[in-house]
Amino acid sequence: MPGVDLAFRTQLVIPEQLELYDYWLNCAHGRQMPGRIDIHPQHIPRLLPHISLIDVEAQPTRYRVRLAGTQLYDFYGCDITGFYVDDVCWGDKERYWKAAYQRVTSQGRPAQGIVRSPVANKDHLVQFWIRLPLSVDGKTVSMILSHDAFVPVSKVARLTGMDEVKEVELEAAAV
Repeated sequence: MPGVDLAFRTQLVIPEQLELYDYWLNCAHGRQMPGRIDIHPQHIPRLLPHISLIDVEAQPTRYRVRLAGTQLYDFYGCDITGFYVDDVCWGDKERYWKAAYQRVTSQGRPAQGIVRSPVANKDHLVQFWIRLPLSVDGKTVSMILSHDAFVPVSKVARLTGMDEVKEVELEAAAV
């Protein structure tokens, strides 16, 4: 696959995120990033409950949830569609998330990570996330394609080989 960042790809733990990353790369057709127009939900129906689309608004830069999959509703206990990212309950992870969105937007490259749940009554879950930039003009990030998987802490060691969950955020190198 041309343009694939193998180091980034090998760090994707959740098979669905690997599937989404490969799909995103394929939709880019060799460009730095695909556009929203290149993404077709019917090609990834199994992933849709975990998918969200985030609009990037400029000046000041803000991130608005255009669409949130049903797993996000289950996790947050409400539909976050239409919310700004800074209005979502991040608990003590607010700075972490703002930095992740800013990095994807400013660098135009994917990012992924692992973080403990910011929601108080969901602290038994670990969030595996990936953020993939989308562009209308091929240069400026106008939207972010997201996938979030919420995994019980008891299953994390089996998936990752880590005995303890440490918050991780990784980005792809320039492609």
